[in-house]
Amino acid sequence: MTEIDTSVPHSARIWNYWLGGKDNYPVDEEAGDAYTAVFPGIVTIARSSRAFLGRSIRYLVQEAGVRQFLDVGTGLPTVDNTHEVAQRIAPEARIVYVDNDPLVLTHARALLTSTPQGVTAYEDLSLYEPERILEQAGQTLDLSRPTALILSGILGHVADYDLARDLVARLLAGLPSGSYLCVNDGSRGTDPDYEQAQDGYNETGAVPYFLRPVEQITAFFDGLELVEPGVVSVPLWRPDAGSTPEPIGQHGGVGRKP
Repeated sequence: MTEIDTSVPHSARIWNYWLGGKDNYPVDEEAGDAYTAVFPGIVTIARSSRAFLGRSIRYLVQEAGVRQFLDVGTGLPTVDNTHEVAQRIAPEARIVYVDNDPLVLTHARALLTSTPQGVTAYEDLSLYEPERILEQAGQTLDLSRPTALILSGILGHVADYDLARDLVARLLAGLPSGSYLCVNDGSRGTDPDYEQAQDGYNETGAVPYFLRPVEQITAFFDGLELVEPGVVSVPLWRPDAGSTPEPIGQHGGVGRKP
């Protein structure tokens, strides 16, 4: 079992802390509190990103009829993980999670729950090996049938934008017509305070996460049919009835492979 270093803050644990989860240590709470002292809005960004994931999965299951999900860079389990949202609506849904973080892997057992009718599997692989991901996912999913590829808050960790686009294209290449891509990531151009806080965080020596202009996030969907309303600030993507969403520095969307 990989030893977990609890003396150094960890981005997945800090995110878990902001989401109200319990899988974190004092060092993560200190780092999370230091970030929120500079930019309190990060908690809203974390929770809005999670809410977008839930709404997009509900759309994919209820309206698009998708029953298979490949969630790459899943992070730590909190509430309403991909399989829970999908299987609540369609108990027969099949989900493969992919992550190669030792901390996340120690929580894999918590993730590996499923309805009796469906399947939840976990693969210890890196985003940087898309062909291996497809090969392993194909043992659980039928990749001749439409599958939703979920990339939530992961592409910002890929420093080279051209490489990030290439990884998305290679993953999509292994999925059939009628499959979907769901992406959300931190964006530039909406909230200068967030940009300043994140740029400062990246200079601390922690694992960096790069905010991107909206047009670069939109370009991940090149060649796909964007689902309305396109790539927008995540609270504005099909908001729940009665809500009054405000734009934040996190953009996302869903696109269908023709």
